[in-house]
Parts: sequence; structure tokens; C-alpha cells
Amino acid sequence: MVLVFAETWNGQFKKSTFEAVQYAAACANAQGSQAVAVVVGPATAPVESLGAYGAHKVLHLHGPEKFETAQHAALLGDAAKELNASMIVISGTANGRALMGAVAVRAEASVISNVTALPESFGPVRVVRGAFSSKGIEVCESSSARTVIGLVPNALGVKDSAGSDAAFEDRNVSAASRATVVEQQLASGTIALPEAERVVSAGRGMKAPENWGMIEELAQVLGAATACSKPVSDIGWRPHREHVGQTGIQVNPQLYIAIGISGAIQHLAGVSSSKTIVVINSDPEAPFFKAADYGIVGDAFDIVPRLTAALKAHLN
Repeated sequence: MVLVFAETWNGQFKKSTFEAVQYAAACANAQGSQAVAVVVGPATAPVESLGAYGAHKVLHLHGPEKFETAQHAALLGDAAKELNASMIVISGTANGRALMGAVAVRAEASVISNVTALPESFGPVRVVRGAFSSKGIEVCESSSARTVIGLVPNALGVKDSAGSDAAFEDRNVSAASRATVVEQQLASGTIALPEAERVVSAGRGMKAPENWGMIEELAQVLGAATACSKPVSDIGWRPHREHVGQTGIQVNPQLYIAIGISGAIQHLAGVSSSKTIVVINSDPEAPFFKAADYGIVGDAFDIVPRLTAALKAHLN
């Protein structure tokens, strides 16, 4: 049995959830087993729809109204032991990363995080993961009876759904916790940064926060999320939820455009898995150019408006 945590966002399933469910289904099919998706808390989306992504069954645990690590870990860990799951798949979102270790303890499992591929084998579990801030790869092996797999979002992407609705079971549950969620602030915007296929990011080269309008306009034209470097969020030009890098959000988009960002190693650690990197910088010696697939040396205040106009003309 392969268990997968089906994370929700405002009651809706996240794109990373569909990816994790498909990953779990592939692992289950390879072992002649079944994938069971576990939804914790409120869900306005029909839980049985996860069957279209390969889930054989959905277990909906009603009780917690908000995400809280200890409660979720207890519920997921107990479900894994009850169903005798050999694998527990969790997408490496912010909540997922908080859960992995706690679930492993509760379920008496080993844990392999930052996974970027399907397992090479299952007895023992042998799988590739990113290492050294995604600058290298490791092949890890787990010989424990139960393994938590932390999947990097966007590592495999979401394939077209082809299945049918899954069977589902509702349960009212509770789990003790010493922590209480007293306030929750949700990021605004229509595109969640960790799941974005395109990201437009900018740094101190923008000179002032009031200049971000052209970054947002370019992102809107591309259907992209906006992001920023750590110094920009530290000085309050942009919210911390847009901070991309080693200590911020790690992204894996198809396209990452970096504008006015020098490319310090800490920032590169968060974006190095991007499929295509475009760098716009006035400094030809900026370190980011070494990691770029395409580079433009020049003034962002000249280049970005022209790029936006050209894209508008092309896309229209």
C-alpha cells in the first residue's frame, strides 16, 4: 500500500497534490499495490476526483480546520500504520517539508527528502534525490519497512488525468497538539509561487519598490508568478512569501526570468532546478550569467518594457 498526503489550499487541491498522487499511483502500480490519498481537514473540491490522477481510494479525515504539523503528522502516521503502508508520499511544499520528519517519527519510518524521480527499486527502496542545494544528486536506499518520500514539486509534472473517480471514506477524527494556530495569513495572487510554471523575479537592481510595476506587468503577460531575492524581501520592498533562494522558497518552473539579481550562491540554490533561466543584468560579470541559458546585458528599465511589449504583440 502507498499512502499519499493530498494537500489542499483554501479547500482546493494543489497542483503539487495531483503530481504527488500520480507519483504514488506509479509506485503502487509498480508493486502491484494500491495508492490511498489522505485528505485532512476541509475540502470543497470533490475528494473522489483524485481517482482521475491514480488514487484507488481517498480517506478524508475531518477534524482539523487548519494545518498544524503535529496534528497532521499524527493522523497521517497513524493512517500509514493502520493501512500497513510501505511508502508515504508527501509533496515538498512548505507544509510538506514541515510534515516529513514528524510523519516519519510517528509512522516509524525512514525518510528521503528532495526526491526528483521515481524509485529505481522498491525492495529496498532506492531513489534519486537532489543534494548540495540541488547542485548534485544522490542515490539513497531505504531498507526500513516504511519509507517517507518527499517529492520536489514540479520534478515530474502533472500528466493528463485519465482515471475515474476513486472510492472514498469519511472519518471524523481528532489528534492532540500542544500548538494552536492563532492566526493565518494567506498569500494573495492567483498563482502559487512553488507551483508556477513561469516565474519573473527581481532584485535590488530595480532600485526602489515603486518600480515593481513593470515586473508585475511582465509576469501578467506571461501568466507567471512574481518572486524576489532575499535582500529585497529583507528591506521590505516585497513580501517574504516571494523570497526565492536557499532560505526561502525553492522553485522548479519551466521558465525563470531573473532581473537585476546578481546570482549569489544562496539564490541559485533555490532556482537551479528551473528548466530555462533567463538573466537580465547591467553587469556583464554578474555570477548569474554562468547559470543562465540566455543572458541579456543591459539596463532593465530599457529591456523589460520592450520585452513586455514584444510579448504582448506576439501573444496577441
